[in-house]
Amino acid sequence: MPQVPQGGKLTAAQVADEFSRTAKILVRHFDERLGEHGVSTPRSRLVVQVARSQPVRLTELALAVGIAQGTASSLVEALVRDGLLERQTSVDDRRSVLLRVTAEGAALAEEWTAGYEAAAEELFAPLTRQQMSTLVDILRILGAAEQSTDGS
Repeated sequence: MPQVPQGGKLTAAQVADEFSRTAKILVRHFDERLGEHGVSTPRSRLVVQVARSQPVRLTELALAVGIAQGTASSLVEALVRDGLLERQTSVDDRRSVLLRVTAEGAALAEEWTAGYEAAAEELFAPLTRQQMSTLVDILRILGAAEQSTDGS
């Protein structure tokens, strides 16, 4: 818990510190759980997102998982090389490339999703459903505020 200064006023910086600390714990837990399946969190997120929204363009994929397009491009290159994703030329625009999961990628996406969901259940077990709902509301407010300030 953050130390509350005398007078009981919690600062935004203290909230940010606590949020950052907790986010690192969440990432570490997900990395450990997905590591049991032989995959990193970023790679699994890309494969799962492509499986959910295929066919998808690289720019849309990067935006959906919240990473830079260059990072997504490097990860996708490796995933194509590993046989988990494939590129297809769009029938609507021959210059556009779409991504799809392979059969192997789809099977692994299901396995990784199950591991992710199990890790999430473990992590959020101390919270009531109402607390989780409140947390989601807060995170959506913060996300919407950030999107409105960066022009997204």
